[in-house]
Amino acid sequence: MPIRWPLAPRQSLDSAIELLAAHSGVAILGADGTGKTTLAEQIADRLGEKNPVRVIATATQAAVPFGAFGSLVEVTEVGKPAALIRSALDSLLAQADSTLIVVDDAHLLDPLSATLVYQLAREAPGRLVVTVRTGGPLSSGALPSAVAALPSAVSALWDDGLLARLEIGPLDEAETRAVLSALDEPREDAYQRSGGNPLELRMLMQTRSAATSLEALVDAYVAGLPSPARTALTYLAVHEPLSQVDLSALAGGDAVDQAQITGAAVLFGSMVYAGHPLFIERLARAADPADVRRLRTEVVTQLDTRPCRDLADLLGRAVLATDSDAPEPVDDVVAAAQQALRLGDLRVAERLADSALQRCERFDARLALSYALAWQGRGREADSVLGAVDAEALTEAQLMAWALPRAANQFWMLSEPERATAFLQNTRKRISTAADRLTLDALSATFAMNAGNLARSVQIAAEVLAAPEAEDMAVAWAASAAALCSARMGRFDQVGALVDRALGAEHPGLLRFTVGLAQTTTLLMTGQPERAHETARQFTDFAELAQPGRSIGEVLMAQVLIAQGDPAGAARLLGPAAATLERTGYSWGPLSLMYLASALAQQGEIAESAKALSRAESKHGTKSALFAPELGVARAWQLAAMEDTDASIDAVREAARGAERSGQLGVALWAWNEAVRLGDTRAAAEVERARQAVR
Repeated sequence: MPIRWPLAPRQSLDSAIELLAAHSGVAILGADGTGKTTLAEQIADRLGEKNPVRVIATATQAAVPFGAFGSLVEVTEVGKPAALIRSALDSLLAQADSTLIVVDDAHLLDPLSATLVYQLAREAPGRLVVTVRTGGPLSSGALPSAVAALPSAVSALWDDGLLARLEIGPLDEAETRAVLSALDEPREDAYQRSGGNPLELRMLMQTRSAATSLEALVDAYVAGLPSPARTALTYLAVHEPLSQVDLSALAGGDAVDQAQITGAAVLFGSMVYAGHPLFIERLARAADPADVRRLRTEVVTQLDTRPCRDLADLLGRAVLATDSDAPEPVDDVVAAAQQALRLGDLRVAERLADSALQRCERFDARLALSYALAWQGRGREADSVLGAVDAEALTEAQLMAWALPRAANQFWMLSEPERATAFLQNTRKRISTAADRLTLDALSATFAMNAGNLARSVQIAAEVLAAPEAEDMAVAWAASAAALCSARMGRFDQVGALVDRALGAEHPGLLRFTVGLAQTTTLLMTGQPERAHETARQFTDFAELAQPGRSIGEVLMAQVLIAQGDPAGAARLLGPAAATLERTGYSWGPLSLMYLASALAQQGEIAESAKALSRAESKHGTKSALFAPELGVARAWQLAAMEDTDASIDAVREAARGAERSGQLGVALWAWNEAVRLGDTRAAAEVERARQAVR
């Protein structure tokens, strides 16, 4: 049975039930030893849910996409983030035969699982109970108020108001008296009250001593376990959960039974979990690395005797085997790395691709590793990985596969747009097929857009989109660039069709946000702020997975909030978003800082606005020249906050005129409107003139 120490306080159960009456779910937060899991089980009992959907997160599963959900979800539409989560969500809800879903130890969820839980909170028709560890283990009786190292999708459950938040701490005075009274019973009676669980009994007996740490109690308990039960725990410390069949084969026939009897492990369905996460955490902390590698090898060998259960199992085995003496075939490791890339788990992709590359030189492994590094914003490392390739020895197909990420990495991550453009042109000379040339052209259209040459970008994109040979990647790049250019040029009637064309293609990485910016810009400029807000929200509801996507989505939302007169709301989003994005090489970094400077200045935060503006100016360059008008407007707002009206008006006029010179007539209209807000008495006429220029 799971460890239940010492009791779930009755008032906590009553509080949880009251919260569930008014909310669709509750998040139970507390340190180790406060009874979160027990409380979740008691909630299910009180609600009459005999068989709730149960998801138990573990440290092992946190290393792989959808690890906690395993066979509960079926993943399709890999590569399209929103569709990926939707597929998993639909499959989970279709299988659920209960109106209650319990997610235990949500702080250990992998990003995709955490995203799925967030979507469950938004859309599931039943109730959701989530338990989350706060701080470190409970040893002093104090409940930390902050949650450490949580997946952002988990903390958003209560930050976004989807679940009620219930913090539980150690027993209060009345509850402690009740426990101490129970301890005055004969030992046999206390043993019965503990449910026959020796660790719980020991914990109850130690309640009188505040100096006794939970870790010490756990260590003493584990040391006192029968050898087979302790052996079972050591395997779970390497890979949790394990099937009952596999764990029995590894630890011995009676190990699982003894582990269950002693409370060291618990069986859910056919899978065995540790009775408490601290058991295997303490074992892992004290383990000898050589012993861990040996155990890992034994687990890998045992798992190989049966086919993979699901995608999470497949990736979990691949990760486990990388640090064992029984590695998977390199072909399988590279395939797993590519699968992790498509799922958006860049760290798993990096680990697997690097593991394959350490074993032998593989072009496909090197390519997967470069993508994993570049998409994490680690441009120098990605360039080094790609730079080791002998380009002269590549086939034309390999040359394309290598040149595209290298050029993109040079342009954005390394901030070397001139080098990237020249590299792309030289590569094109070696390409003979029309489809591949169109793909290179489409990327050059994206480069031209970011560099502020909108007319050139639109011209190239039109040629690509008109060519029947253009493949999906070319269409995605060309259509997304053309959509954003059209929005900023004031050609609003052309944006919709281009957005549809871009979204209809299989496209890489972050292009969907380029499309999103085209949409929000068009909607704001055509007087549809509520639709703009809803469009932006779709990029911040975790359907777009992990960073940096979440932060880019928040930039879109901040753009809308500023336009709606809520600079404070925008600044709250932009602070952490800008901190994330400026560590990458994306042009979203400078843009986020420009918006942040404007939002802070509009609130009169002079010093903080100046800092953000300075950071924006230092990050701005050719790769973000498209957003030069936003930088000028941010400068104008910062000057206005300093009450330098004349300089402020000069700055905003220059921003508007600069937008006109670059053909960004829609942005120029926005800038002239900002001039009106900043007190430029002549700007109203310019607004009318600019309005006539757009369509």
